[in-house]
This record gives sequence, C-alpha cells and structure tokens, in this order.
Amino acid sequence: MKKVLVDACGWVAVIEAGINIDLALLECCGYKDLAIVPNVISELQSLNNPKLMISMLEAKSEMLVAPIDSGKHTDDQLFAVAVENNWPILTVDTELKRRLSKSNLNWVEVSGRTHLRMV
Repeated sequence: MKKVLVDACGWVAVIEAGINIDLALLECCGYKDLAIVPNVISELQSLNNPKLMISMLEAKSEMLVAPIDSGKHTDDQLFAVAVENNWPILTVDTELKRRLSKSNLNWVEVSGRTHLRMV
C-alpha cells in the first residue's frame, strides 16, 4: 500500500498552514496513508510546540523502523525508506527535495500556504 513519508519540517508547514492533511493528500496524491520514522517525532518534540499536534501525527501514521544501513540522520532514514518503497516524502527541506529529484523520486510540498502539491 502506497504511503506518504512525513518529514518534521513538512509536518510543521502543514500545521502552520492549517491544511487538512487527509483531504489535501487525497486531492494531490489519491491516498492519505502516512508513515514516519522515530526520529521525526524526536525532532518535533525538540521544538517544544504544543500546537504541532504530534499525537495526531502519531495516531495517523505507521511507525517504521529505518533500514539499518540508512544512518542516524532523519533525512537519510526517510530517503532510504522512500527509495525502498517508492513513496513520496512530505517535506519543505530544499536539500532533501534535491536528493529526491536526483533519484527520480516524488515529494509532497506545501504550495501557496493553502494546499499540497506532488512534485
């Protein structure tokens, strides 16, 4: 089953924009299932912002174990899972999007602060 991997900065952008994640993903991707790696939750918790709705992200997402050889950095772990499963990553991180582009992988980004767009 196809899923969208969620990067911490992507989640922050969605929450700050007030986007309904389920509807927006269905509109741009045709599916709304989310997946995360534990580091994403750690990064969000380190921001110490109760408005980020971390518990909602955890409830909506499948928690994945990052591949052993993917390293300790969150972007490396998400990238490895994206390559392995051909899943897009919800992100606004320019460097991660560059890596995805070079590998011919898709990403989902907040566009115009009102909706999501698959690239």
